[in-house]
Amino acid sequence: MILSLLGSTAAAATLPGSLELLALTVGGVLPPRRLGQPVRTLRRLSIVIPAHNEAASITACLRSLQLADRPATPCDFIVIADNCLDDTASRARGVGATVWERRDDTARGKGFALEFAFQRLMSETDTDAVLIVDADTEVAPNFLTASEAAFAAGAEAVQSAYHVKNIDDSTRTRLMNVAFLAFNVLRPRGRARWGLSAGILGNGWGMSRTCLQSVPYNAHSVVEDLEHHIALVRAGFKVEFLHDTYVRAEMPSDDKAADTQRARWEGGRFRMIREHVPSLLRQAATGTPRALEPAFELMLLPLAYHVAGLGVALVIPFPPSQLYALGGLGVVAAHVAAGLAVGGADLKDIRALAAAPRYMLWKAGILPAILSASVKDQAWVRTLRAAEQ
Repeated sequence: MILSLLGSTAAAATLPGSLELLALTVGGVLPPRRLGQPVRTLRRLSIVIPAHNEAASITACLRSLQLADRPATPCDFIVIADNCLDDTASRARGVGATVWERRDDTARGKGFALEFAFQRLMSETDTDAVLIVDADTEVAPNFLTASEAAFAAGAEAVQSAYHVKNIDDSTRTRLMNVAFLAFNVLRPRGRARWGLSAGILGNGWGMSRTCLQSVPYNAHSVVEDLEHHIALVRAGFKVEFLHDTYVRAEMPSDDKAADTQRARWEGGRFRMIREHVPSLLRQAATGTPRALEPAFELMLLPLAYHVAGLGVALVIPFPPSQLYALGGLGVVAAHVAAGLAVGGADLKDIRALAAAPRYMLWKAGILPAILSASVKDQAWVRTLRAAEQ
């Protein structure tokens, strides 16, 4: 009786995540949906780069944007120098960007910087769409033109593929690239294939003027992208996935920087689970089915913890839960393989999977920090770049 209860509990805890993985894996490997022909003309496209002490990377980011294929729509490159203590602002001006400086000792964080930018854009400019690019990012040559085409075709919000820039720095960054291929390429592609909102990944995304005016931005948590996406879905908006373009940004390559970043990200995610899953499920049960997928997406824990939960169900000697666990682990394997295939992985990415057990042990070690981060507000802590490490 006790074993059956334990096995059933482990299976039930991971079942929503397994169903989510299965649906997104199948959808992700199907031919992607394509947007239609232009239905509107844009007056202006604004590219916002939130930056906190990014003097070392802001010039390269702006150069990447300036060298990208230019759309027919006039473009503004606007750097939000937020509480900077270095010369981010002067460097950005030096390469032709518009710089809006913001100083606030109490409201600190990327979410506040974006809220400041969006409010000024809506009140002071005639921009029809806004793109958000992190300050350490390199964009694809067609990033601006692909985004323009999506907005012109009627998209109210967009998200491009998001890759790791410094893949070869370490085994950690190579393994993170594998994770990004699944999380930032396969999953949004799968959602889009089923006609769902693709999600916001925090970099390489954007919204139309209509979307910003309908759902004013006030997401201030450390996972402000996830928080705002939930608000968009609740309001009936859908994020379109731009599968044919991408952005790439640097990821931490050493343990200390990765510990800090991952604890903040996943702690914020656990906080979103606690705060939003119950209300999303209620909304879905009372006649708003579009709220169901974001709820399942939140209940899908980070893959290391999802696999650990399936492992618990597998080792408990209760045949029904063990059979389910085997199937769930098969879904995980298929999901990773599909991400590698769809994302165009190479042999080095496949070899990096050998480090997955060590990665899971590392994730277990920082679990206390993740749980601590899930119960308190997190400031905008700039992650050290590879060269600085």
